[in-house]
Amino acid sequence: MTFSGEVYLDNSATTPVFPQVMSTMHKIMQDEYGNPSSLHRRGSGAARIIEAARRTIAELLCVSNEEIIFTSGGTESNNLAIMGIARRNKRRGNHLVTTLIEHSSVLEPFQQLEEEGFSVSYLLPDKDGLIEPSSVAEAVCDQTILISIMHVNNEIGTVQPISEIAKAIKARNPNVIFHIDGVQSFAKFPLHPHDSRIDALSISAHKFHGPRGMGTLYLRRGILVDPLLRGGGHEKGIRAGTENTPGIAGMALAARLSFQDQQQKMKQLNSLKEKLIAAITRDHPWARVNGAQGEGGAPHILNVSFPGLKGELIMHTLEEYNVYVSTGSACHSHKNDPSHVLQALKLDEQSMEGAIRISLSEQNTMEQIDHALAALNKVISSLS
Repeated sequence: MTFSGEVYLDNSATTPVFPQVMSTMHKIMQDEYGNPSSLHRRGSGAARIIEAARRTIAELLCVSNEEIIFTSGGTESNNLAIMGIARRNKRRGNHLVTTLIEHSSVLEPFQQLEEEGFSVSYLLPDKDGLIEPSSVAEAVCDQTILISIMHVNNEIGTVQPISEIAKAIKARNPNVIFHIDGVQSFAKFPLHPHDSRIDALSISAHKFHGPRGMGTLYLRRGILVDPLLRGGGHEKGIRAGTENTPGIAGMALAARLSFQDQQQKMKQLNSLKEKLIAAITRDHPWARVNGAQGEGGAPHILNVSFPGLKGELIMHTLEEYNVYVSTGSACHSHKNDPSHVLQALKLDEQSMEGAIRISLSEQNTMEQIDHALAALNKVISSLS
């Protein structure tokens, strides 16, 4: 193994920030330090930067500027969409729908709403993590006001048929508000909320080489929410707090850079993932690839079980070769409980314990994948 250097394969947890983004943010922190709400020149300069960033995100989503709300990240965007919409619209009904394989920033708000008196239906996926549009439609009733479904699962990479689900929902009840957790799909898949009949969409900057602590919530014009944060009237009164000007600008630049040559980048990721699957299943035929593959799977996320081994031990041993993977969602990395996503797929205990997640970015190369596979073979041999 002559390769030297780091092989970072935990991009679903976070991505390295683009150098251009760091440079832009540093310049803004140095030169445009005014409060965007201030009426003097320093304030108006910062405000112009924010509005330019808002236009950028809106253009990439093919929506209007006024439908873009800046937040502190995907967690806040999900919380604001779910709790804000449910509480504001509770006079219309008290029924909500989500799935058993959502991120904790979706599941925990729903659990909170249950404590407040809402009724929640949790949909079970099939063995590959797919949610059937018909099962979503069947869960809708006259009291349903909100449905929230993740576009790309952060642990297994399964891609939900969002447009088909939206069509099924709206045919059953056109007044239901449809929220998408797009944290793992933005900048990787074309996302046009108006075309897909998406009413709300959550985005997180650090998943596409932007800064941590920045996110976006797309809210279709006319959707009303109760704010989670109050005081100051920022972001049209929906999200109070002095705007993070350098972070917002950095997020917009990272998004624009990520959208460049998007199809070519997806082809590259598919090639890397296909190489990983082919090599792992050849060298370790007893391993299990979890989640949907082909068109039903995202090109940047691969979840593999090595039954009989411990995923955490595989992860830490790979570190000795400077290869970084994970055992699942970073938000649950310090918990000993099995992954709720793998549980929903009805995996046996050994398969859940032996699972690792490999997540790619456009910055990964074939040489890095070759090194990672050689390291993985050594690790599996040493642990078996």
